[in-house]
Order: sequence, then structure tokens, then C-alpha cells
Amino acid sequence: MSVTNDQDGESLAEKMQSAMDRLPPEGVTLVEIRDLIGREGMMLLTAFLTIIFLVPVSIPGVSTVFGGAILLLSISRLVNRPLWLPDKLKRRPVSTEKLQSGMQRGMKWFRRLEHVSKPRRLKSLTGAGFIGVINDLGLILGAILLMAPFGLIPFSNTLPAVALLFFAIGLLQRDGVCILFGHLMNVATIVYFAILITGGVVAIRQLFERLF
Repeated sequence: MSVTNDQDGESLAEKMQSAMDRLPPEGVTLVEIRDLIGREGMMLLTAFLTIIFLVPVSIPGVSTVFGGAILLLSISRLVNRPLWLPDKLKRRPVSTEKLQSGMQRGMKWFRRLEHVSKPRRLKSLTGAGFIGVINDLGLILGAILLMAPFGLIPFSNTLPAVALLFFAIGLLQRDGVCILFGHLMNVATIVYFAILITGGVVAIRQLFERLF
């Protein structure tokens, strides 16, 4: 069943909530989520898959599945091909109870981001051609950062998820300001990861110095 509603005025948050309410209680796969979103498009599916990461610490293992799906969504958009998901990825079940719990907490932040958006701002950043390729590459980068193995570290999933949400909302609403924020959040995520890695290297070096 599709959550698509052709009634004018339905917000993105309302569509997200409708999809969450229809998740099967026994568990859900990427295929079922994709079918629930229906014909709304790849960016709405991208937004749906990132909501759970708007809380500081996410469900372990979910970032690999959802991040991989968003990566394939972004690549499909870049090469202008239909979405393809490998069987191992699209059939992997996720607990509906945990998913809905995390997504409900993330929805309040999604609603705030949606309210920030205003259609047709900086329209030059929402077009096709070269700028469209740059935006698609930004989506791909955000998905890769979301899949980085830092899931148990606070905000390591949240920052790239916010970037992806800005991209998704910006492309859905034709809002260049949100798209610009998406690129900036990707940069902020890279800086945050660089700090984490540098701090980890320093800590390991000090530990070896103390031991030997």
C-alpha cells in the first residue's frame, strides 16, 4: 500500500507519519519501506530513511542498511536509472518497534527542518546540469559518511543524516538554501570525523607510550 496522498497541502511530515503508521508490526525490510513510500520519489524515501538518525545515538547496524540504500538511491539519481537494491540489502529485516521508537523521536526535528524550508529560494542551486551533478555527489558523500563505523559515538550518524535531510527537503521543495545547508553539513561531518580520528590516534599513541 502506498502512502501517497494527492490532496494538496499535505506536508512532508504528514507523509512520513503516514508511512510510519503503516509499518508491519512483525518487522520491516527496505522493500516494504520502498513500497510504502510508493510513487512519491527517491528523495522522500531518502528523507524517510534518515529520520531515525536525528537522535544522538542510533540503533546499531541500521546505518549500514539505510546508509547503503541511500547510497544506491543517490547513485540511481546521478545516473538517471531506476532504483536497484541487492537482495541481501533489501530483504534484511529491521525491528519495527525499535524503528518506530527512533523515528518518533526524530520526527520533531524533521518538522523543524521542514519549517525552515521555503520553496523556490536560490533556485539556481536546484537545477539540473552541472549543479544537479554536484548535488547528487553531495547526496552520495552524505550516504558514505552515514555508513562510517562511528555509530556508537554521539552525533556521528546525526550530522550526515541532517545533511541528507537538507538535501532531500531542498530537492523536494526546490529550496536552494536547504541544499546549501546540506553541503555545509557534509563539511561539518568531515571535520567532526577528522577530530574523532585524530583524537583516537593520539589516545592510542599515549597508551602505547605508557605501556612500553
